[in-house]
This record gives sequence, structure tokens and C-alpha cells, in this order.
Amino acid sequence: MLSDRRQRVLSALIEEYVARALPVGSRTLTERYALGVSPATVRNDLSALEDAGYITQPHTSAGRVPTDAGYRAFVDDLLSGGLAWEEAPHQDVVDQLRATATELDALMEQTSAALARLTDCLSVVVAPSLMAARIRQVSLVSLSDHRALIVLVAEDGQVANRQVSFADAVAPDTLARIQELLNRLLAGRSLAEARAAAHEAVPEALADPLVRLMLEEVAACVQESGLGRAHRVGVSSLLRKPEFAQAQALAPIMSALEDDTVLLHVFDDALDGSCAPCAVRIGRENGAEALAGVSVVASPYGWGDGAGVVAVIGPTRMDYSLVIRAVRAAQRVLSDE
Repeated sequence: MLSDRRQRVLSALIEEYVARALPVGSRTLTERYALGVSPATVRNDLSALEDAGYITQPHTSAGRVPTDAGYRAFVDDLLSGGLAWEEAPHQDVVDQLRATATELDALMEQTSAALARLTDCLSVVVAPSLMAARIRQVSLVSLSDHRALIVLVAEDGQVANRQVSFADAVAPDTLARIQELLNRLLAGRSLAEARAAAHEAVPEALADPLVRLMLEEVAACVQESGLGRAHRVGVSSLLRKPEFAQAQALAPIMSALEDDTVLLHVFDDALDGSCAPCAVRIGRENGAEALAGVSVVASPYGWGDGAGVVAVIGPTRMDYSLVIRAVRAAQRVLSDE
């Protein structure tokens, strides 16, 4: 446990390193930060912080830089201080997102772009699972006698569609009848709930092979909608960071983040709701070796099994205060609180 004074020295060193990406010496800290102690005391505190593993000296003659443990102490101190989301940067951008995006997909895309601009890092917004979402409406659009389009709208604003082919000709009035039946069965329910209630709600209709086919096609539409629904913006921002100036340094990170299993593992703290107001994983806390040089700030939006994730990914040398507040604000927008 750090004393208040050493926490202030550590915080000042991290703020300086985040701003300039250069090792920080005791003279810089005493000249630029009102620490209220003598240079000798700052030097002693830096030595103590280094011995405790919070900072390290990359070269004998250089200043110090934070370690993952140092960033962790800094972030825990920030979170314990209760960062208010209302203090989020550029609140006008947040208000604009709420006012202009009427569908969840558009809101996700706009939010991801806004986060990338605000934080100058990579932003990722992962769609909620449509499997758990309640269905508002199903539309069946006849494209020809042998082809139709399923358009499914969820109560949270998600939209999914899928084309279906028929071996035999299907008249538009037949599609209209099945559409009415599907809406009677599905509206206000999740797909899982609808399947459980199907035999009690419309047992006679399920004997019709065409109705059963359309139910399976709706299920396939829902399943497909959950794939590739992550909006990523800001790779170019990462390339401008000193840590990733060489493209090959960023390649393994992007490769890891394209793996759904790795991505879900990185976000699992946010999804299980164990960290409030958001989850922060620093460096090697991410588990994957490729992500040892980045930090992830993530927060869930939505509820239960249908929750999505909004996250910012950047170098461990990120502006945690700004990023945490920006992610929290985006979470509020996406949850429509």
C-alpha cells in the first residue's frame, strides 16, 4: 500500500510519461509538478517505488518509466476516487450520438468512431447477442415465387436479414399468412423463449413444413447476426504511437484481437460485471502474450446474456482518466440510460 505522498509522485510520473513518452527524472517532477516536497525526497520516493516494482529504469543514466504494477496502482487510485461519467470529455459529442443514431448498428458505428477520436486509440464496440434480444417484428418480403427476404427487428434496435429459397413456388399471400403467424409467436419474446412456447402457442401451424422451414430460417438469421458484429475504429491512431511506430509491432496485436476467443477472454471482466464502472486490464493482465504491451478499458452495455461490450485498446501508456470517462460515457449512450 502506497503512502499518499508516494501515490502523488507515482501519479505525476505517469502523467508526465503519458504526455511525452520519455523516461522521467526527479528534476522534471520537482520542476513541473507541485509535489510539496524537496528534490531529495522525490529522489528517495522514486528509489522506493522502483524497489517496490512500480517503476523501472530502462537505462542506467535514464529516468524512470511505469511498470504494469505502477499503472495498476494508478488506475485503482483513479477508480477508487469515483470518476464521474458526467465529466466525460466532449459531452456535446455524446449528446449528438444520442440524438442522431436511431438504430443500434448505426449507434455502435458512430460511437466507435467518436471513441477513437476522443481517445486517439483503437475503439471496439461489440454487438449484443441477438439470441437473447426480444424480437419486435418479423417481415417476410417476397423477392420471387422461389425466394424471400427475412427482416428481423429486435426491441433494442438491432436489425438482421437473410434470404431464403423455396423448392416450390410460394405465393405472396402465403408469405403474409406465415409472417402474421411468426409475429404472433415471436413478438416480445427472445428466440429461445419463442421456441419453448411454440408447441403450446400454435401447435397446428407447426405441422406445416413451410412454417417449420421459416422458423429455422429465422433462427439462422439470428445466429448469423452474431458473427462479425464488432465495430473497430482507430488502427491508424495506434500506428502513430511511439510504441507501435513499426507496423510489425502492431501486427500480432491486431491478429490477436481478430480471434473471437481472445477477444471474449479480454472482455470477460466487463461481461461478468465484476468491475465497476468498467474493467481495466493492463499489459500482461490480458493473458495473451501478443497483448502484453496494451491496456484495455471495457464496459458492458445492455443486460444479462444479451450484453455487448464497448472498449478502448491502446498502449499501456494511455491517458487512463480520459479513456475511462470516455468508455463510461459511451456505455451510457449505448445502454440508452
